[in-house]
Amino acid sequence: MKKKILLYLASALFLVAIFTACKKETGASADNTAEASMQSDDQARVSTEVDAVANDADAALETSTSFTGRYSQAQINVICDATVVYDSVSNPRSITITYNGGSCWGSRTRSGVVVISMAQGVHWKDASASITITFQNLKITRVSDNKSVTLNGSQTYTNVSGGLLINLPNLGTITHAITSSNMSITFDNNSQRTWQVAKQRVFSYNNGVVITTTGTHTDGSVTGIAEWGLNRFGHAFASSIVVPLVIRQDCSFRLVSGEVKHTTPLVTAIATFGLNATGTPTSCPGTGHYYFEVVWTGANGNSLTVIMPY
Repeated sequence: MKKKILLYLASALFLVAIFTACKKETGASADNTAEASMQSDDQARVSTEVDAVANDADAALETSTSFTGRYSQAQINVICDATVVYDSVSNPRSITITYNGGSCWGSRTRSGVVVISMAQGVHWKDASASITITFQNLKITRVSDNKSVTLNGSQTYTNVSGGLLINLPNLGTITHAITSSNMSITFDNNSQRTWQVAKQRVFSYNNGVVITTTGTHTDGSVTGIAEWGLNRFGHAFASSIVVPLVIRQDCSFRLVSGEVKHTTPLVTAIATFGLNATGTPTSCPGTGHYYFEVVWTGANGNSLTVIMPY
């Protein structure tokens, strides 16, 4: 069961954001706002992959005694498209994840390297323990259209509360924070931009794992910002989590609620999740569809509302 929890956590956010990226792109095209469409897609993909690497880091850390501080555990490889090499002797210690371009996820492939660095004497299970995650030409290619993004730079990943996810059912909650000021993004048109990231993920256990994500950056009167910077067109943007994004294991690790606001000079888009076909909040639909509503507002005040399944 504990191994399954790690595997679920390593895939949940990736699967959720893949569909949000595709649906946002469709809504923006209907509004005839190409830049807004592409920015929504870019933001969803980058945010997804940052979270996916954090999940991989959790999985790699929690299967190594020297990094977690646990007394005993079996080291297993829970990342299906990568090999993992541990160096517990050097200072800082490191875990090198090399992605092999495999297609085990079905909807995307990854190639490149991620290096996790942790100082000697630090144990991931302790409160405020932090690691540095360095992206080295991590290229993610979407199978459906062969479009890619390549990530470089570094981020700080902090176990704010302490505790290990493998023990989540007994701990109640675990809080992690992700911050970065130098994430370099290279898009499929070869444009390169630097983004900043500030988000918090709270893991809890309520009839299964629950992941609640919020943005932690504030700019003037705007709060809850999770990513910001320049988009591929060179225009400023900010993506704010207006209502926390919630993923639940007891609903097959689906996104069950939340609201995200994307702001660019051309358009503002607000996406609300966890709805039924009429746009009303609903409980888990089982094998049926959730729906989300996107309200796009252009610079001239025109707006468009779209409700679509996911």
